[in-house]
Amino acid sequence: MGIVTTSDFRKGIKVEIDGQPYLMLECEFVKPGKGQAIYRTKLRNLLTGAIIDRTYKSGDSVQSADVREGDATYLYRDKSGYVFMDTETYEQYHLTAEQIGEPAKFLKEEMPVRMVYWNNTPITVTLPYHVVLKVTYTEPAVRGNTAGNVMKPATLETGATIQVPAFVQVGDLVRVDTRTGEYIERANQ
Repeated sequence: MGIVTTSDFRKGIKVEIDGQPYLMLECEFVKPGKGQAIYRTKLRNLLTGAIIDRTYKSGDSVQSADVREGDATYLYRDKSGYVFMDTETYEQYHLTAEQIGEPAKFLKEEMPVRMVYWNNTPITVTLPYHVVLKVTYTEPAVRGNTAGNVMKPATLETGATIQVPAFVQVGDLVRVDTRTGEYIERANQ
């Protein structure tokens, strides 16, 4: 871990504030007519997801966070949460639904993910942006209602429910954006 000065501030760096890791979402340099330059930043807490605004004077510094990412595989879910395996060390880690957040509903066994570690402890995972999942239940399309932009709910193999076009049927494979939870397209069988 090192020191990050304001001249090194940029979107995407990871810093430690009050003993917790933060990701810098925005950094704006402001040089008023008089006085010292300032840096306005927007930071997201990597443990809680909370977003904070901080202002730093030119020349200030903060501690860099010991955050790294590595490849992992989702294995299964048990009563305590989700189990992942680090693909380099083959160690298994348990994460709770709160640590993973909303994308947890798109996790499928043996899915590759990126695990985020802070001080060598896993804190969350990042799913691929798009996943292909099978539709396990949806109402049949109403005759004559398939030409427009009509959407209907569909339950996927992971238990997630999303909105799909009327032409999608049970057994179809669909591509889903894990960041937004939206239907993208029907995938090939």
